[in-house]
Amino acid sequence: MLLKYFYDETLAQASYLIGCAKTGEALVIDPMRDVVPYVQAAAKEGLRITHVTETHIHADFVSGLRELAARTGAQMYLSDMGDESWKYAYPEVTRATLVRDGDSWMVGNIKIEVVATPGHTLEHIAFMITDTAGADAPMGVCTGDFLFVGDVGRPDLLEEAAGFVGTKEPGARTQFQSVERFKALPDYLQVWPAHGAGSACGKALGAIPSSTLGYEKRFNPAFQFSSEDRFVHWLLDGQPEPPRYFARMKHVNKVGPALLAELTVPSMIDRAALDRAIAAGDLVVDLREQEAFVAGHIPGSLSVPASSTMFSTYVGWFVDYARPTYVILPDDASWAKILVALRAIGVDDIPGYLPASAIGDGLAQLPTAGQDDLREALAGGDAQILDVRGQTEYDEVHLPGALHIALGFLPRHLDRIPHDRPVIVHCASGYRSQIATSLLRRLGLTNVATLVDPDGRWQDLAAADGPTPLMSLASQPA
Repeated sequence: MLLKYFYDETLAQASYLIGCAKTGEALVIDPMRDVVPYVQAAAKEGLRITHVTETHIHADFVSGLRELAARTGAQMYLSDMGDESWKYAYPEVTRATLVRDGDSWMVGNIKIEVVATPGHTLEHIAFMITDTAGADAPMGVCTGDFLFVGDVGRPDLLEEAAGFVGTKEPGARTQFQSVERFKALPDYLQVWPAHGAGSACGKALGAIPSSTLGYEKRFNPAFQFSSEDRFVHWLLDGQPEPPRYFARMKHVNKVGPALLAELTVPSMIDRAALDRAIAAGDLVVDLREQEAFVAGHIPGSLSVPASSTMFSTYVGWFVDYARPTYVILPDDASWAKILVALRAIGVDDIPGYLPASAIGDGLAQLPTAGQDDLREALAGGDAQILDVRGQTEYDEVHLPGALHIALGFLPRHLDRIPHDRPVIVHCASGYRSQIATSLLRRLGLTNVATLVDPDGRWQDLAAADGPTPLMSLASQPA
């Protein structure tokens, strides 16, 4: 048996190729939309991708299952668990094999056994992997978004991201039952999860790529509860804000994403075309470094520096899937890699991109604020401090008198932000605050400035007064 691990750092997402050396057959579990790495890896090992499956209808990226099946002719295996609201609905489903708890199939000499693990989603399944050529019991389990290293999958995404009100507590209780079921499995089982640190599908995912069930039983907080009510409270508390694009991904992966060959290839455009796009209200994302955007940018563009590994997640907070998206490309960036990252979250309508070297004249500067401005605001000055970090970050420490609105929720709460006096926007490192400042200016607020604080000295000012109960809007409904 051959097991190969693939990891996309832009989404903290893991997938697996499992092959039988004797028969040359291979299975891919939870593939990303860019299927080239799987095809190349299989060819290198002398394998044919004959089977493809996934643990559930993903919310944080466009699934590559349909793409890989179309590219290789692999047989699809899809979960038939859960209710009708989350059954797969694209045409190829009629030719797929639908599986339920206890079902199994063979990939050469490798047995794949389905284990229902509802909780993160109703249709979620895991896969026990047994190499029957040398064993009669499973070696490990691909746990998808059910069990991570140090955490379990959040059950609130259907409610928080997709608007299915009243589903998160029942989901948490179902997740408790799934954990209880795994407590009875052998400790030696290897655990191969679908996400690592940085994913919004949990709140405390470990950075280690794999674990054992015995280790998780001892140290994963989810396994320490005997009370279902206490487990539910723990699981729902402190979950990060799910990016807005998650709701779109659920729909796309249910009805079937477009095949990449069907998409229009973006072309290089000129500045005039970009100006027309902004005038029409389309989103223009400037991926250049923070300093370059501050020094000069096209008015109305959104700053999301590609220097962050997970930049596409931030784009996903603000993209309008019903309208085109344009890109300003850093001169040292790979357009092919940028395109893969954007299409991984379903940003398919990209008519064109502009190289940074062709950005031209007529640029605006992004206002900045420093430590002196911050101290003046804290001392009772006219400026309002706006904290755009996540809820858990804010709860740990924050500046006295600051208004808290998490970055992704800003468009919902523009009326809470002062329009008649200066606003200083801050986060932890300056990355999110720059996105926020460019966003607010794009939406018509001209009195905002981003805090330039590379050493994080704002925390010294927060610690001086200690955390205070302030106005937080991160969790308010739309």
